[in-house]
Amino acid sequence: MCRHLAYLGPAATLASWLYDAPHALVHQAAAPREMRGGGTINADGFGVGWFVAPGKEPVRYRRDKPLWSDVDLPGLAAATTARAVVAAVRSATVGMPVTEAACAPFAGDGWLFSHNGRVVGWPESLATLAAELPVTQVMTMPAPTDSALLWALLRARLAAGSAPAAAVATIVSEVLDAAPGSRLNLLLNDGETIVATTVTHSLWVRRLDGGVVVCSEPLDEGPQWRPVPAGALVTATPDRVEITDIEAAQVPG
Repeated sequence: MCRHLAYLGPAATLASWLYDAPHALVHQAAAPREMRGGGTINADGFGVGWFVAPGKEPVRYRRDKPLWSDVDLPGLAAATTARAVVAAVRSATVGMPVTEAACAPFAGDGWLFSHNGRVVGWPESLATLAAELPVTQVMTMPAPTDSALLWALLRARLAAGSAPAAAVATIVSEVLDAAPGSRLNLLLNDGETIVATTVTHSLWVRRLDGGVVVCSEPLDEGPQWRPVPAGALVTATPDRVEITDIEAAQVPG
């Protein structure tokens, strides 16, 4: 059910996260260690997004094929450095399209977003929540998938002025109310702060020298990796990691 990661810190090559680490994303695509809820590999596409300058929209590279099969990306990744990254490999939910547009990270308004999991009862279960969005926004979603709708819902809350952590926590709560049993590991990065959740799937965090990585699986065997408990919300910057309960972080009703 997908693997993803986010990084903030000193400039590092994209290859650091995609290829170079002992259990980099390319290895998590072919041989994941902590997949839950279906799927054994992540071969239905991938994406990586990074910020090139403050205030600029992030750049993305996405394809609808396995990460290990892309012959152009290793050279690009080795030559490209970034201080903020979101990357993901995809295992598509049965019935959802395998297209480049369906691959995380989704982007817009200075954000990068990824969803690891699935929404139970899609699409009927989220019809009421989707009805809160402008019709044109639903009609122009990048892909007819649960992840794309989650991004549209979250983006609308962010645009309305909700704080990122509160917006993410509230979306998770609303979706779980509408579709109990859904798997909702969300990952949001604006180049300054990472916000992530754990609902059913695994998540780990590690402080680096001046940086931080949040990811589905540890990238190496180092003891510095910290598992994130189920039902938690992570707010991370290069110098601070805070883990709270999702419910406690919601926008007050």
